[in-house]
Amino acid sequence: MHKSLSLLACLAVGFQTVVAQQPAKKPLDHSVYDQWQSVVNQKISNNGKYVLFQVRPQQGDGTLHLKTAANRTLRLVSRGDSALFSADSKFAVFSIKPQYQVVRQAKIKKKKPADMPKDSLGIYAFESGKLTKYPNVRSFQLAEKAAAVAFLAVKPAVKDSLKKAPVDTVKKITDQLLETKKEGATLTVINLLTGAAHQFEAVTDYQISKLGNKAAFAVSAPKNSKTIKSGLYVYDLASGNTKLISSGKGVYKNLAFDDAGKQLAFAAEKHPEKALVKPFSLYYSDFGSDSARVLLQPGAKVLKTGWSPSGFGKIIFSESGDKLFFGTAPDPIPQDTTLVEFEHAKLDIWNYKDDYLQPMQLKTLKKDLQRNYLAVIYPKQGNKFIQIEDQYLPESFVAEINDAEYVLATTDTSKRVSMQWEGTTLKQAYLVSTLTGERIAINPKAAKSRFQLSPSGKYAVWYDYASKNWFSFSVATRKTTNLTEKAGVSFTDEENDSPDDPQPYGISAWTKNDEAVLINDRYDLWKINPATGAATNFTNGIGRANKLIFRYTIPVEKKKFIEPKDNLWLLVQNETNKQWGYYKKNIASTKSPQLAVMAPFGYSTLIQAKNSDNFLYTKSNVSKPADVYVSNDLKKEKQLSSINPQQKDYNWFTAELVHWTTPKGFKATGVVYKPENFDPAKKYPMVVYFYEKLSDGLYKYTAPAPTPSRLDIAMFASNGYLVFTPDISYTIGAPGPSAVEYVNSGVDALKKNSWVDASHVGIQGQSWGGYQVAYLITQTNMYAAAWAGAPVVNMTSAYGGIRWESGMSRQFQYEHTQSRIGGTLWEKPELYIQNSPLFSLPKVQTPVVIMSNDADGAVPWYQGIEMFTDLRRLNKPVWLLQYNGEAHNLVKRENRKDISIRELQFFDHYLKGAPAPVWLEKGVPAVEKGRNWGLEITQ
Repeated sequence: MHKSLSLLACLAVGFQTVVAQQPAKKPLDHSVYDQWQSVVNQKISNNGKYVLFQVRPQQGDGTLHLKTAANRTLRLVSRGDSALFSADSKFAVFSIKPQYQVVRQAKIKKKKPADMPKDSLGIYAFESGKLTKYPNVRSFQLAEKAAAVAFLAVKPAVKDSLKKAPVDTVKKITDQLLETKKEGATLTVINLLTGAAHQFEAVTDYQISKLGNKAAFAVSAPKNSKTIKSGLYVYDLASGNTKLISSGKGVYKNLAFDDAGKQLAFAAEKHPEKALVKPFSLYYSDFGSDSARVLLQPGAKVLKTGWSPSGFGKIIFSESGDKLFFGTAPDPIPQDTTLVEFEHAKLDIWNYKDDYLQPMQLKTLKKDLQRNYLAVIYPKQGNKFIQIEDQYLPESFVAEINDAEYVLATTDTSKRVSMQWEGTTLKQAYLVSTLTGERIAINPKAAKSRFQLSPSGKYAVWYDYASKNWFSFSVATRKTTNLTEKAGVSFTDEENDSPDDPQPYGISAWTKNDEAVLINDRYDLWKINPATGAATNFTNGIGRANKLIFRYTIPVEKKKFIEPKDNLWLLVQNETNKQWGYYKKNIASTKSPQLAVMAPFGYSTLIQAKNSDNFLYTKSNVSKPADVYVSNDLKKEKQLSSINPQQKDYNWFTAELVHWTTPKGFKATGVVYKPENFDPAKKYPMVVYFYEKLSDGLYKYTAPAPTPSRLDIAMFASNGYLVFTPDISYTIGAPGPSAVEYVNSGVDALKKNSWVDASHVGIQGQSWGGYQVAYLITQTNMYAAAWAGAPVVNMTSAYGGIRWESGMSRQFQYEHTQSRIGGTLWEKPELYIQNSPLFSLPKVQTPVVIMSNDADGAVPWYQGIEMFTDLRRLNKPVWLLQYNGEAHNLVKRENRKDISIRELQFFDHYLKGAPAPVWLEKGVPAVEKGRNWGLEITQ
């Protein structure tokens, strides 16, 4: 016994010696960003035998992985992208991007778009292992149900006139829409099984049929060509024959085959090039005659006066091929070529009667000029025509099984002005018959509702915000049924803390023939008969009983409904400990769902093979990247990727839930991130980051990455900081005090731990979080440093501002959504003032950096200027970063890298005592802009 103990002691000492000799892991620095990888675009073949995915660094060349489900690597393709499997699982087709450094050099040399490096196309055959490449590919299409591919390839020297400069005026947009000159490229069509290939020159548009039996393409013949004729052609892959079915110069658009590849429709206009108005006609061919026939042309009697088929409407055959959906529109207004532009005023006229504010109209200008209205025509029934939408009824939804008689259409006509302050509009819904045009009103008067159509088109279903229930309307009986009133639970957000109607938890899926719909409550799924409203708790109440949140998404791509014998894999999160997993239940079963897996990981939704039980998914946690796995039961799994092996060399971090009680007695939750080498005997500075509620992301993998202006948790934790992310619940009318209630009390609770350096705590927030940072530093001096990205500081001026990205007024935010005041500026002026940091800025003692960008589309950037100039007037330590031409959240990577460096420098200085950089200590004069960034450390 004594000898054994002595031996164990020696082994322990030896082990400690080995551990002590291991080199310390290095902290992350800003040089690591570009190499950090993620997995994207993962897919599994229909037979479940093969998988593909891309491993993509943040900057640089990625790699496409082609593997077996047993994890045997078949091919690694550098820069492979946008990969697809053929329907027979025998081929993978993908683009191959140019090398990053080649593109970079081309940008440095300021090459024109036409001269930039082009993609290649890659085709990999799984049986032979052969990889074939084609250069200079503009686009490709893979037949949905066959091994056939078509692609356009351009010659490097050919100018691509399809590239357009940004447009921002009615005239420029109209000119663009009237543009008919398109330089063609070489179309190649390949039967992948036989290898037979055929090429066609001067092609401007093309479409391959779902079955891969035909390809249609438009040709624009070069001037003086004696061998190429403009028109619309059809190539038959089986026979190898090519047929011209519509001849003449013009524009051919929206080519569409039926599912069987036996019918083709398209829009075309063949007007003279200098014509000021060029309305389209709708053409059709069943390949039984030499030429396509005109189904509908401008001026047809069935159309409204001055209307034509649209060149911008999507053309779709119904599954049976009997119906043809397309768009109609008023003819474009001709340009007045006699106007002299510099002799006329340029202005926008705002009118209080306008449906939409002028900024919204300007944002949707191109869309409005292309607006078209759904119609249906029956080519096999004498061109029978039904107009579905019109200017009163401008939006519709066709059933996924699109042979259904009725289309769901909605209108908010005459109800749009209130969007300015409501954020949404009241809508009325109709079912419109595709056979007769009959319109059946679903809701007798306009209401705030969410409408959708069942997959087979037998029911319209909607959530009514006023009654907080789901309803159905039966096409057969024309009866309205309340689906949820007898369930005994709420189907709306039980934790809603905004001054608006709570949102529904949504619909998961439908069963075959629309026999049942799965509707979510907070925890469980309910299986409800849409005809009767008979409801059963599909998850047997174990969600609510155990605080498990069940959700379901159909895992097979393009599958429209749940089959009668399907097993459902239900994604679950434990609301208490935040773990994720899956349960399994058959759709026909009355038993409770069975646990498949529940673990301290985050799981993605499943991607299931069409003809196999194999699933593809990713899982990750705070220390494990989101790698790809394959399994058929989620218990035995095979890992297919291993990204970011370099992570092992760096001091990473951990995450744990923390709980506390606020001063008013509210139970609160947050997450604390600690360095991997955390030592409870030491003291650590802490940065607090917040935005609404973040604790559900406890098991989310957070890679080091240049920030849009948020806090890079990985970078800070790795560099010896604690990071705290408290959840915030709000009291309506008191968004600022709510932040004080939760954030400050959470910090106070953590400061009771000896390892928190209570005198060196900073706060950081972006957007809504930036506002709260600005508010918090007016209420307390407990923070040693603060960083506010895109903050609002004056709610009285921001209330009437514009969200320039959408053109919407900001009023709805304060009256109904995130800003949570719950009334107008005139109804509750005291709340606007009390919650505005601006009026309490004299109290600020905390050094603060503001980021406010001059192209911010969400928050008026002068809010940041107000904060800066007022704090400067008060002689407070304040800095403003204004990224030129940048958005609300930084978009350009070079700017993200820049702000990441500055953010760490700032907190290092104030929380760790590091020397200040030049930009912080002295600033950077405008005369040095572009030559000096002030990032060097002052001596």
